[in-house]
Amino acid sequence: MKVEIITIGDELLIGQVIDTNATWIANQLTQHGFEIVAISSVGDCSEYIIKAIDVGFERADILLLTGGIGPTNDDITKHTLCQYFHTALELNDEVLKNIESIFLKRNLQLNKLTHKQAYVPANSNIIQNREGTAPILWFEKDEKLLVSMPGVPFEMKTAMDKDIIPLLEKRFHVNEYVSRSCILTGITESELASKLADFELLLPSGFSLAYLPSLGYIILRLSVWGEEHLKEMKLQMRKLKHIVKEYYVSKGSKLPEEILSGKLQKKGLTLSTAESCTGGHVAHKVTLVPNASKFFTGSIVSYANSVKEQLLSVDINTIELYGVVSKDVVEQMATNVAVALNSNCSIAVSGYMGPNGGQKGEPVGTVWIATKYNEEILSLKYNVGRSRKQNIERTANLALLQLIKMIGK
Repeated sequence: MKVEIITIGDELLIGQVIDTNATWIANQLTQHGFEIVAISSVGDCSEYIIKAIDVGFERADILLLTGGIGPTNDDITKHTLCQYFHTALELNDEVLKNIESIFLKRNLQLNKLTHKQAYVPANSNIIQNREGTAPILWFEKDEKLLVSMPGVPFEMKTAMDKDIIPLLEKRFHVNEYVSRSCILTGITESELASKLADFELLLPSGFSLAYLPSLGYIILRLSVWGEEHLKEMKLQMRKLKHIVKEYYVSKGSKLPEEILSGKLQKKGLTLSTAESCTGGHVAHKVTLVPNASKFFTGSIVSYANSVKEQLLSVDINTIELYGVVSKDVVEQMATNVAVALNSNCSIAVSGYMGPNGGQKGEPVGTVWIATKYNEEILSLKYNVGRSRKQNIERTANLALLQLIKMIGK
């Protein structure tokens, strides 16, 4: 079944709020076999909302709306839906009871604006909001469906998980969406596309290959509709992995820090980091992963050369002879932080993040990364670009991926 997602709110159009709702909904529905044909955003304007619904129904069987059903004057979606479906608002006792119970649990006094939430379009089916006061509205028109949900992400997600997706699966027959992904590093998107050109041409009917570039790595996703293609999917993924084996990091599409966490815990390894140019960003990414305390011992952010000397015991003569951004310096950093913080794996980074800096022959974006796995050390030089913020993120990802590949050998 074809689905369109429409997100509503002026805050989306002016860039004040990032639309995470549509991304989350699309991901969830795709995994449940629904085909997303379009995603659109409109402001708090009845005329534009109605036009978006008309266009949506031309190309989709199901429209999912989020936003604009709150209690304030700028929340006009509910009134617009009354206009679209030729109905009027009426007090719904069950919705009112739900609202009153929420306020009672929170020890709050029900006000007039929130009381208005209990008024719903007369010809809509109501799904109670498990987390908030705005009910979910379910409309049917000529064998097509429109569902209006709150824009508050945790309210919307609960409604989708607990109510809407189960109802959609019960109502509609769908083909399973079958996909497999893998992560690659050390190759550009254009080079990868050239390498995989023949593979793509020979893909069986219905199969598609998507390139999803991130800072420092690329996710490849092979997909097809229908579980009857599972056997062929396994065959094609084996072919794909063989072609890209030089750049292959891991199956799936987890973040580098999640992959590394899994490998370290599986092997009973520990990790420490010594960071200069990334300022602790590698450690930050690692500690975003739940249970990081089981494998991460700590980090030394040695931004100044004096800290490298005093806390990491980097030889001042090495810095003067080879420069702070060098193979010899990062190897000493990686070796010594592992000793200082008692870990059997370590990551060390040093580079020029920009927009200024660099040396002759080593422009902005030059980075050295050393990774240590037990007694083995691997040091590689990268050029990550000129954008400081992106350089820090890309360097952190490359460092994690470099250690992942070492451990995975």
